[in-house]
Amino acid sequence: QVQLVESGGGLVHAGGSLRLSCAASGSSISGNAMSWYRQAPGKERELVATITSGGSTVYADSMKGRFTISRDNAKNTVYLQMDSLKPEDTAIYYCNAVLFGPYGLVPKNLWGQGTQVTVSS
Repeated sequence: QVQLVESGGGLVHAGGSLRLSCAASGSSISGNAMSWYRQAPGKERELVATITSGGSTVYADSMKGRFTISRDNAKNTVYLQMDSLKPEDTAIYYCNAVLFGPYGLVPKNLWGQGTQVTVSS
């Protein structure tokens, strides 16, 4: 039902900033918790940040204090503001709707193509 399209990635130097967007279409995501994930070459996908329908946010330790997740329900869009970027942040970034399961967050099968973030040293 819902399609998610990520955008806003690019090439930046260490210490720079980017703002990623996740635009949803087909249905409203206002009632869903949403997360950003990332996957670097040769590594497993990891959770970056989550925002609930009520606006509460949670960040992975390595991103806390540098990244900010937000949402604009009127635009049916979720954002990820990334500051003080490091080379180890280089990855493809994905967004997805998530559910709260007994063992953690469970993403829905709404994976898009992601957006590439590359941070040079």
